[in-house]
Amino acid sequence: MDTRLSQLLRTVVDEYVSTGEPVGSQSLVEKRRLAVSPATIRHWFAALEAGGYLVQPHTSGGRLPTEKGFRFYVKTFVTAKPPNKHERDAIARILKTTGDRRIKQIAKTLSDLTGLAAVVGWKKTDTYYTGLSLLFAQPEFRDWQRVVSLTEVLDRLDDALSHLRQNVFPSPEILLGRECPFGSACGVVIGSTGHAMIGILGPMRMDYQRALSLMMEVTKTTFLAS
Repeated sequence: MDTRLSQLLRTVVDEYVSTGEPVGSQSLVEKRRLAVSPATIRHWFAALEAGGYLVQPHTSGGRLPTEKGFRFYVKTFVTAKPPNKHERDAIARILKTTGDRRIKQIAKTLSDLTGLAAVVGWKKTDTYYTGLSLLFAQPEFRDWQRVVSLTEVLDRLDDALSHLRQNVFPSPEILLGRECPFGSACGVVIGSTGHAMIGILGPMRMDYQRALSLMMEVTKTTFLAS
């Protein structure tokens, strides 16, 4: 992809993750102080649409990243970075807990830090999830049918985690859209250590950069080891 288009796609995804709203050319130029005109941005938007990376839900509205757009963004721009001090301190406090309580506290801490849901599977059959109210509060899930669909998946949480346990994640991995076992409207950053697996679950429009960095910090400590 042309560098200008890839950087524009990155900007659109960042803006959409931040606001949850379609991204318009005029507002993007003004807010991001881009050194090009809105007409130029619209021309580049059209090229990204033709490539399947953006979609325009309404004729006169802004653009949204597609699943293909998110995949390109994750592959090209998302890398694990050290969490900030507040996040490191929050994760370090988990060391004060032990056993099953520690595993649940990991999920609670990740949910609190990201404002998303967290799911955990450990031993052979034990599962735990927290932060579903935060997940359902996201703009994407104002659509009742999506909420119902996701609820049905969560009702089969054991099966979903059992399927994931068949894979080994030596380092945290991002699964989104059709690859996400929790529903095609979602994304998950998942990691495993020892006999346990944990995932940060959100809408496809989630901050993958931050979630990946937090998951790297958690899994490198082997908190999840049995």
